[in-house]
Amino acid sequence: MSDYHINVFYSEEDAAYVADIPDLEACSALGSTAEAALAEVEHAKRAWLAVAQEAGRPIPRPRYRPAIYTR
Repeated sequence: MSDYHINVFYSEEDAAYVADIPDLEACSALGSTAEAALAEVEHAKRAWLAVAQEAGRPIPRPRYRPAIYTR
């Protein structure tokens, strides 16, 4: 089964790593390391999906695919 794509990057402004899930609006998390941000966004994803389901809102299908660059 497909899962949601997760972006992880360092934010100078936040002085932390940020992980976000483009398919889930406003689903993101911070961490002191990339691994910590990834673990936190996994928690945020589960919470986001649970709240959407409880509220009867549609659950987006994973659709985002990052660009693949070749040399």
